[in-house]
Amino acid sequence: MATINFTINGKKASLEDVDPEMPLLWAIRDNLGLTGTKFSCGIAQCGACTIHVDGAAIRSCVYPISAAEGKEITTIEGLSENNDHPVQKAWIEAQVPQCGYCQTGQIMAAAALLKENPNPSDEEIEATMGSVLCRCGTYPRIKKAMSQLVKK
Repeated sequence: MATINFTINGKKASLEDVDPEMPLLWAIRDNLGLTGTKFSCGIAQCGACTIHVDGAAIRSCVYPISAAEGKEITTIEGLSENNDHPVQKAWIEAQVPQCGYCQTGQIMAAAALLKENPNPSDEEIEATMGSVLCRCGTYPRIKKAMSQLVKK
């Protein structure tokens, strides 16, 4: 068992007496009560659990809590206070969500892509956004929302 210290959504956090191999997803949901990040496949294949660690999009279902030591973590709850992040606004305007289950992962993946590259190619957008499984097939709406955000 270990004590893990990190920053989450701009606030210092410390989890004591945790299994260092526990997935970060469970620490976020169960220990910290932040339930916006979703569990789906548990093997880093679907992307519903996507969050940012030091600005990079990662799959939290397979990321051990021990790897979060000293890191800056951002979940969907920390992306913006009032759903006014540009990606969230574009998602609302394009009416992207259907069932909504994957949308936190989609939004976090999009935000990381655009932060890294404000002008991604269509291929880069499709590769990033297609890596987050949407069972409802809202990819055309995701593409529409992303086209509003890309700086051409």
